[in-house]
Amino acid sequence: MNAALSDDSDRPIGVFDSGMGGLTVLSALMARLPHEDMLYLGDTARLPYGTKSRRTVARYALQAAEKLVSMRVKALVIACNTATAAALDEVRAAWPQLSVLGVVEPGAAAACAATRNNRIAVIATESTIRGGAYQRAIQAIRPDSSVIGQSCSLFVPLAEEGWMDGPIVEAVAKRYLEPLFMSGASGGQSGAADGQPDAPNKPDIPQPDCLVLGCTHFPTLTATIAKVLGDLSVGQVTIVDSAATTAQAVKNKLRELDLLNRQSQPGQARFMTTDDEARFARIGSLFLGRQLEAGQVELVNL
Repeated sequence: MNAALSDDSDRPIGVFDSGMGGLTVLSALMARLPHEDMLYLGDTARLPYGTKSRRTVARYALQAAEKLVSMRVKALVIACNTATAAALDEVRAAWPQLSVLGVVEPGAAAACAATRNNRIAVIATESTIRGGAYQRAIQAIRPDSSVIGQSCSLFVPLAEEGWMDGPIVEAVAKRYLEPLFMSGASGGQSGAADGQPDAPNKPDIPQPDCLVLGCTHFPTLTATIAKVLGDLSVGQVTIVDSAATTAQAVKNKLRELDLLNRQSQPGQARFMTTDDEARFARIGSLFLGRQLEAGQVELVNL
């Protein structure tokens, strides 16, 4: 136990994402850690991260992290799969004294626990799929697993627009999911820039029984994704969202460092964005699952 750190238990937890998708992680954190204060930063001015180079995403992530570190957070959560994949090591190296957690490893662990046939599909941004972060994380836990990836770049702008269901969203979801669950893939790591599976399924190769939502924007589309999967899959497919697993990992780390807030009253959340507070409040309410007002959101520069 670090006695110096334990004096800092009343500091907030910092959370950042490229936009509003990380609010799904924040919601899980607030549920699992109801007495903790939270600072959330959505870099909406530079959204999306998923189509940008690894170097650019790492630079953005370091700038967002620096802003939150300057506000004296006791832990930092990179609530963005693309930023986690591109910059987790860099952020940890920049602030070695701070606990920095991402969403990829918790999501991979949840997928490995959920699969029954060792065939796991991952949908994420182009950058996350191309970098192979989930493929490596899953196979580090279950080396015998078969992991196939599909980039779903349109899901992010749809979610950010608040388009979470309806015929257009269903058509996009079907276009993305069909290659995974109809023609499928023969296994291995899919790292192609277009996110397409490597080869068609043979009839005797089972479909994936687990689908990882490898972007924090995607949970808002879960109902539509589940509906489309019902038409495509021959068996039950478990949809894995890393938010709850990440929240538990954060709680475990704070407990380990004796940094859990000892206050008895509910924690408070503060929201920051790099562009358009009113829009953040309007669409962010859908992600967070509770009403936000524009006056609750602060405009900041990075």
